Amino acid sequence: MTPDTPLDRWGRGWRGPLLAALLALIAALPGVVAVPPIDRDESRFAEASAQMLETGDGVSIHFQQTPRFKKPVGIYWLQAAAVKAVSQVEDRAIWAYRIPSLLGAMLAAAACAWGAAAFLRPGPALIAGALLGGGFMLSTEAGIAATDAVVCGATTLAMAALGRLYLASHGTVRAGRLTQALFWGALALSILVKGPIGPMVVVLATAALCLWDRRAGWVGNLGWGWGLIGLAAALGPWALAITVATDGAFWGAAVGGDLAPKLAGDAEGHGAPPGFYLLLAPVLLFPAAVLLPGGAVAAWRARSEPAVRFALCWLIPSWLVFEAAPTKLIHYTLPLYGALAWLMARGLQPVGAGPPPAEGTFGRGLGAMLNLIVAVVFAAAGPVAMSRLGDWSGAPWAVLAAVLFLFAGVAGAGLLWRRQAPRAAAVAVAAAALGHGALAGGVVPALRPLWLSSAAARGLADAGVSPWQGVVPGPVTVAGYAEPSLVFLLGADTELAGADEAADAIAGGRPAIVEGRQEIAFQAALAADGATARLIGTVRGLDYSNGRADILRLYRPPPNPEPRRRP
Repeated sequence: MTPDTPLDRWGRGWRGPLLAALLALIAALPGVVAVPPIDRDESRFAEASAQMLETGDGVSIHFQQTPRFKKPVGIYWLQAAAVKAVSQVEDRAIWAYRIPSLLGAMLAAAACAWGAAAFLRPGPALIAGALLGGGFMLSTEAGIAATDAVVCGATTLAMAALGRLYLASHGTVRAGRLTQALFWGALALSILVKGPIGPMVVVLATAALCLWDRRAGWVGNLGWGWGLIGLAAALGPWALAITVATDGAFWGAAVGGDLAPKLAGDAEGHGAPPGFYLLLAPVLLFPAAVLLPGGAVAAWRARSEPAVRFALCWLIPSWLVFEAAPTKLIHYTLPLYGALAWLMARGLQPVGAGPPPAEGTFGRGLGAMLNLIVAVVFAAAGPVAMSRLGDWSGAPWAVLAAVLFLFAGVAGAGLLWRRQAPRAAAVAVAAAALGHGALAGGVVPALRPLWLSSAAARGLADAGVSPWQGVVPGPVTVAGYAEPSLVFLLGADTELAGADEAADAIAGGRPAIVEGRQEIAFQAALAADGATARLIGTVRGLDYSNGRADILRLYRPPPNPEPRRRP
């Protein structure tokens, strides 16, 4: 029996999942706290959650007055609960809305390590959780108040529990009622957060396993009776309530207006050919790229092992679905990264005679090369972004991030080349997690031209005319700029309109924000109203949602204006 290594001792028992979750926290927390509200999805999710708190309506989902019938209610409940626990809705503190995503990433890392411990040594099992938790894609999604990190956590836990139940049928591990409860609870959470994604992964993996093994008896040990009852109890009340509240419109919009277009074509211009996710995998998994070739070799050589079969069935069918779907976004395959982490960690252990696959000639050479190339890409990200935007205020953070990314690349490649794959993975993940923290928490917030909405909201507050200050009447009227982040920062009543409405707001004693292309029309409308406006600030930057350079001028009415309207 191979003696324990120091990494095995760190990964044994509860320590492995806990350390994996801690690494996910370290990688993501700086971005959670420091990055301003992001357009467009994050700000829409956060504003809808804020309105849920403001109205007390926990059933219907709205962004301003528009129904938001795209995703189930789970993420909004989680965000609302987080804000209620640690903040106040009036503060519009985006970090509070990101807490569920951060916890989802930590859950994903811990569940990945827990599931891997059923078939790997404790050290490689810890590495599996660390590869997922410290990876670029999950660390990034953990800092965005949206569904993807949460659904990754829920799906990874469901699959880890399902994997343990599957292995129990082979006599490899013990799995009982607690494992069944974790499976059904995680599945319910995945459905409440993002509808069919979690069930799709579970169903395809289960069907593939049954076909591969030519037996399905183990599926009867999932606790179907009370599991389905619990699932119905968790999902049924809101499903019934939203059906009644919207007269069934939610389901028509969610399926026909959101899901179906993504399956039928490149919805919202997010199309890409098959192979898109495979090509990007080394980048999105970084620094796990160092073990990616070894994991591929291990998957082939050890495919007869029940645990490896399970990981392959988790990965391949759903991956093919995502590759075949016309609409592609880089985070769609995130619920499958746990399977990749398992296989890469399996590459750290021998398969029969010879060295572990990660330490073979193929694994060492290609893994080292991929790690170095992607490390250079990430090291250059900060300087390139600052150069393009002409703002070097984040240069110290960019230097730190670049050093950490290059260290992750060079040290990981060097240790792998010296046949020290476990140490290569550990060093690369730790350095890359710190690098991600420096990039997300230091460089990105310092790219001031990107944060137009935050600068505009701050300018109104500095002038004493923010709607939250209660000094002048609201709402703010915005002409020519309609990003959701500004609505989130200024409140649900923010009026997104045109130059005439902005002039009417000034004439009525309210502040206005006017984008440069609307300025001439705004001044003409002011003249027609017989009103004057006081310029209190100007914000210049890049609206990254549409790639357009914008100038936002902030106006307030003169003191004690006489409210007037055009006839």
